[in-house]
Amino acid sequence: MATKLTSIDQFKQVINDNKYVFIMKHSNTCPISANAYDQFNKFLYERDIDGYYLIVQEQRDVSDYIAEQTGVKHESPQAFYFVDGEVKWHASHDDINVTSLAQAEE
Repeated sequence: MATKLTSIDQFKQVINDNKYVFIMKHSNTCPISANAYDQFNKFLYERDIDGYYLIVQEQRDVSDYIAEQTGVKHESPQAFYFVDGEVKWHASHDDINVTSLAQAEE
């Protein structure tokens, strides 16, 4: 299940408290993002793991902070897989799907 990120402090806490974590930046006005978000949630459900998402229109500061901290240019939709606080994998648009998320975890 995906939990909504609403602040930079919450993002920092999630990264610090989880060895492995998936996070998605979601645009609530983009049909490609809607599909990616569905794939993200399907992946989390099938794996029975927790993940996190933010809506870029509502949490622009968090989105910008993630780009700044990771050095990964902002895109939307965009998914990340963090291991020990570092980005192991990231993808955007149609590259966010159950298969690519599963491969990131390997």
